[in-house]
Amino acid sequence: MAAVAGLLSAFFLLLSSLSVDSFHYQTLTPHSHTLPHQPLQLTLEDSQIQVSEGQNSISLDLHHLDALSLPTNATPEALFRHRLFRDSIRVKTIASLAVVNRTKPDFSSSVISGLAQGSGEYFTRIGIGTPPRYAYMVLDTGSDVVWIQCSPCRRCYTQSDPIFDPTKSKSFGGVACGSPLCNRLDSPGCNQRKKCMYQVSYGDGSFTVGEFSTETLTFRKTKVNNIAFGCGHDNEGLFVGAAGLLGLGRGKLSFPYQAGRQFGSKFSYCLVDRSMSAKPSSLVFGNAAVSRVARFTPLLNNPKLDTFYYVGLTGISVGGVKVTGISSSLFQLDNSGNGGVIIDSGTSVTRLTRPAYVALRNAFLSGASHLKRGPNFSLFDACFDLSGKTEVKVPTVVMHFTGADVSLPASNYLIPVDSNGSFCLAFAGTTSGLSIIGNIQQQGFRVVYDLAGSRVGFAPKGCA
Repeated sequence: MAAVAGLLSAFFLLLSSLSVDSFHYQTLTPHSHTLPHQPLQLTLEDSQIQVSEGQNSISLDLHHLDALSLPTNATPEALFRHRLFRDSIRVKTIASLAVVNRTKPDFSSSVISGLAQGSGEYFTRIGIGTPPRYAYMVLDTGSDVVWIQCSPCRRCYTQSDPIFDPTKSKSFGGVACGSPLCNRLDSPGCNQRKKCMYQVSYGDGSFTVGEFSTETLTFRKTKVNNIAFGCGHDNEGLFVGAAGLLGLGRGKLSFPYQAGRQFGSKFSYCLVDRSMSAKPSSLVFGNAAVSRVARFTPLLNNPKLDTFYYVGLTGISVGGVKVTGISSSLFQLDNSGNGGVIIDSGTSVTRLTRPAYVALRNAFLSGASHLKRGPNFSLFDACFDLSGKTEVKVPTVVMHFTGADVSLPASNYLIPVDSNGSFCLAFAGTTSGLSIIGNIQQQGFRVVYDLAGSRVGFAPKGCA
């Protein structure tokens, strides 16, 4: 019996040692991950945006904001710093928006623009009106209303294309004051001609004001009629060179909601890692948007705010081990609309509530103790000096959503911050209750928004 007990004891000791030694790592190749250089400046030809069309589906190429909004001689370091600056503005705006919406603002917070938030990050080219006039539009899952600059301009910012003239479009229509469509705005206005007006102000002093109208949008040959949009005659502030914004949010004025019948209330995008690939990102509307290999998590409803895509995050694993101290209670969306986790295309760096971030960072640093630490950089406080390394082993990171475990590639959480081999963990803490899953973590996945099924899915290697 003593011999059997000894064998059992040795067996359990072996099991425990295996669990310690089986910490999961994956390979990162630092030399192939560098800061993205500035994309080539795009021409104004609509042929620059490739569109493929099928039955009830369209696919668009997406391009990064850096190709439109910055001087052509910007260094990779300058581009990255500017991206982090835009990111901080956007995160503050999103965090305050939930509070603003709960206190019922005196302007139409339905029209929240990634342009003014200094973010939005990706744009495509869309035809507006009949005949279609093509213009660059920023895409934003954190906004609902479609809006563009319109002539005559009282004040307009500089954009790459000619400003849209509604008098030259056969399909332009006004929206009457007091109509059901006008009343979808949080705080609609009315002009002397009894036409519906929208107005948006931003914390940074930017604003857009104009008529709420309807128009036809064209994606190459596919036309989408009677889309309600803001025709902005007075626009001023920290805007970029796009003509306006295509709101991809969850609210009733967003493009996916308005075009739901035509495209089955489904869309998806795949954002490429620009440090590794020159191929464009893509956006798909319709049934073709849904990947067969996507893992889905249910969308949650915020009774106070219908714009954002809320999901349930139940935990995070590092090295194959669930991080102690990160539980679903840290990400709870309460009845007052506080807290929760949203998926956002326009935020770059994922923000987690401070206790969750600290637990994640400490677990990662513990698993990466073999790597040489580097100085903190900007908002990042878990950085490494990987200069001269051709490849390194880094702890795996898995995000556990309700019903869907998403394993991140190493390049989705350990990113270059300069050209000298400095890499940082691409997460940050936030003191607001709202956590945001950003686009660095989404790179390479086809992220599927199935509004009809009230779910969001993640398909790995979805950019092919």
